[in-house]
Amino acid sequence: MELTGSQHPETLWIGCSDSRLQTGHITQAKAGELFIQRNIGNIVPIHDWNFATVLEYAVLHLKVKDVVICGHSNCGAIRALDKESTDSYIPLWLNNAREAKERVDAKIKPPTTLAEKDERYRLIEHENVRLQIEHLYTYPLLKKAVDEKRVEVHGLYYDLTNGLLSRVK
Repeated sequence: MELTGSQHPETLWIGCSDSRLQTGHITQAKAGELFIQRNIGNIVPIHDWNFATVLEYAVLHLKVKDVVICGHSNCGAIRALDKESTDSYIPLWLNNAREAKERVDAKIKPPTTLAEKDERYRLIEHENVRLQIEHLYTYPLLKKAVDEKRVEVHGLYYDLTNGLLSRVK
């Protein structure tokens, strides 16, 4: 593939900024195969100009066929949902994921052991992928592309401990 002239990725990859994640390594994708949007918590913010321009360019101009939201284990953004913060911007950003935490906490009893706490975070990480897919569908151009079967949306989860990439249902 000639990379200097143009790009023709088939997938828009929305992932976390976590430095432990190397998208090409996770997916075995070569240069030019993924159009990538990374941010803290693999979030799809509603009414965000930066995200909207990435999505619009990917769907309308690059004509990607797939949009992937990929969460991961041991996500610092998800764990930060439980902490009070004096930061200026991070808590505002994480409000885009807070509903995932609330959904999980409404379904399970409060964890008492370390294993239960880890399982709770895993559940929230998965639920956050589902929530961000819901956010994705608030963008009319994405919904139209899906309805017209030009684009498919996928939720994935990467486990840092074992390197497994799995589908979030």
